[in-house]
Amino acid sequence: MTELAFREGIMDQIRLREQRFDERAYLFVLSSLEHCQGRLTERRHISGPELAHACRELALQRFGVMSRLVLEHWGVRTTSDIGDIVFTLVELGLLVSQAQDSRDDFLGVFDFAESFEREYPWSTAHV
Repeated sequence: MTELAFREGIMDQIRLREQRFDERAYLFVLSSLEHCQGRLTERRHISGPELAHACRELALQRFGVMSRLVLEHWGVRTTSDIGDIVFTLVELGLLVSQAQDSRDDFLGVFDFAESFEREYPWSTAHV
């Protein structure tokens, strides 16, 4: 899905359901899903924790030490927020979930402060 196609009416539908997140947060989660799929030998369903970790990995690759700040600027402060984005996209028919999938799958997958700051590869906090 291109950014242009995403903008044509889809964001209006998203904003009617969920107004907490910047448009870029939705695009980033979709990119993270593709990033995760790209590491697999064949496409399959991605679990909530897998997607949350893919979001962390892609954020660190794209934004480095600014990852947490960028995500927070977009309204994404916890892994539960990632789940809220995913299920908004599911409700609009842009993603498909399985019967056992739940927003709870995204609860507490990792702590943003830990994962983006204290565990950052260059951090001296864990030395």
